[in-house]
Amino acid sequence: MASLVVRPVAPGDYDQWLPLWDGYNAFYERAGPTALPLDITAMTWARFFDAYEPVHCLVADSDGRLVGIVHYLFHRSTTAIGPTCYLQDLFTAAEVRGRGVGRALIEAVYGAAKQAGCARVYWLTHETNATARVLYDKVAERSGFIVYRKAL
Repeated sequence: MASLVVRPVAPGDYDQWLPLWDGYNAFYERAGPTALPLDITAMTWARFFDAYEPVHCLVADSDGRLVGIVHYLFHRSTTAIGPTCYLQDLFTAAEVRGRGVGRALIEAVYGAAKQAGCARVYWLTHETNATARVLYDKVAERSGFIVYRKAL
């Protein structure tokens, strides 16, 4: 890519962040009748700018156009003294996939986590997300854990 900068999201980025966020959610079938409620999107956005919140957003900016987003958060653990970093959401615009944007965003999260004193970064993806898993297998190792959940 001609010019790619990974940087923290800014309040003025909302109009470009939202379509990427919507694309991420649509990939996981949260669109139309199953879309996230608007108050969740509004709260997610607000958390990025609240110093009390452990939720962060970085954007991939190519010549003033956002082409990718990554959301991550820091949390405590019972197996470490320092914080742990969970990379929660990663999405790139379709036209830039395979051009290093996803890798740049992951590497930027690694840098932020290291600066925060984290010993590790982890994330989940759906087993059918074959395209992303090609990248993930290059930049991290699988943990071997199985994820269980129950909606309440």
